[in-house]
Amino acid sequence: MKGILASGSTETKREIVPSGTHIARCYSMIHIGTVEWEYQGETKYSNKIRVTFELPFEIRDFGGEEKPMVISKEYTLSLHEKSNLRRDLEGWRGKSFNSQELSKFDITNLISKECNISIIHKTSKSGNEFAQIGSISGMSKGSNCPDQINKSFIFNYEDNFNEEWLEEQPEWIKDQIKGTEQYKNKMNQQKFKEIVPNDMPF
Repeated sequence: MKGILASGSTETKREIVPSGTHIARCYSMIHIGTVEWEYQGETKYSNKIRVTFELPFEIRDFGGEEKPMVISKEYTLSLHEKSNLRRDLEGWRGKSFNSQELSKFDITNLISKECNISIIHKTSKSGNEFAQIGSISGMSKGSNCPDQINKSFIFNYEDNFNEEWLEEQPEWIKDQIKGTEQYKNKMNQQKFKEIVPNDMPF
C-alpha cells in the first residue's frame, strides 16, 4: 500500500509539448508592438507578434476540461528575406512570396489554417526544459487536421483592441504589451476621446 508522499519542492512540473512533428492549427494572433532589446551592448527595437497554435492530437486535462495543448512563437513583424517569419511562412505555404505579396501580406489570414509544426526541446539557463517551434510546413498529402477547438482570436491596436483580455494575461505578457509605443499611443487616443465629446456640432 502506497502512502501520500510529501516533497521539499514547492514547484509543480508543467508538461511541455512533446518533441517531434505535430499536426497543428493557428488560432491566435497577437500584435505585441515595438519592444526594446539589447544585442552586443546596442539597444535595438523590433515590432513583434505572437502566433499560437493548437495541437488537436495532443489532448490533455486542463482543470477538468479536455483541451488541446497549445504552443506559441514570437516573431519580428517583417518579411525581410532573412526573417524567421518569412522562412516559416514560406515553409508553410510551400512557395516563396512574390513582390506583390511582400508589399501587402495580411498575416491574420493565417487564422484557422492548418499546418505541420516541428517541436524541439531545449534547456534554459536555469536548467528548465522547454518546447520550441523549430519549423513550420504545409500539411502532408493525405493527412487531415481535426476541426478547430479553440476560438479564433486576434489582438491588435486597430479594430481588435481588447483591454479586458489584456488584463487577464500573465504579468510578463501585460508588461511586454504595455511597454510598447503602440499601447501608449492607444491609451492617449482613448483619453482624448473621453475629453472631446463625439457630439460636437462642428
